Amino acid sequence: MAKRFKRNNNRNQREKPQHRINSYIRIPEIRLVGDNMDKVSEVAGRTIESGIYKTRDVQDWAMRMELDLVEISPKADPPVCRIIDYKKFLYQKKKKEKELKAKTAKTVIKEIRFGPNTDKHDFDFKLKHAIGFLEDGNKVKAFVQFRGRSIVFKERGELLLLNFIKELEEIAAAEALPRLEGRRMSVVLQPKKKSKK
Repeated sequence: MAKRFKRNNNRNQREKPQHRINSYIRIPEIRLVGDNMDKVSEVAGRTIESGIYKTRDVQDWAMRMELDLVEISPKADPPVCRIIDYKKFLYQKKKKEKELKAKTAKTVIKEIRFGPNTDKHDFDFKLKHAIGFLEDGNKVKAFVQFRGRSIVFKERGELLLLNFIKELEEIAAAEALPRLEGRRMSVVLQPKKKSKK
């Protein structure tokens, strides 16, 4: 018996358009808006202003202008449409979304771990790493891990973190003072924005 393969129709289907355009707008009347009413008036042979028109007439004007009739607000009564170059409209929309995405850069938090008895050499080494992370625009979460009976050195851990904040005060600001959660005392530092010269 031959095996039947289920066809994946999703791949073959085109993406559904984001807006109804041209002949896909089947409602009898629409509200026409836009900033190209002078050109629409030329094609229509009469003065056209923003208002309600027969869909067939507006589709005809759009076709004669070699543009598209695009439904902008389908839920309005009647739906709001514009005569525009749909491909150009989608391109500009995509471009704006890309710019917005680029502006909202993802924040990365780098962790630096200390022990309550961290010596000066180790502290300086980790401080150097923190400076590098902050200069790259990352946040730094510094924490002191207390193991076993070392929890009695809470004050030592707090002093270590406060010293860490002080050493980085020129390039970073602490979001809050060091806080103890369970056996870990931590502080988060974020880079200061450089003033534009």
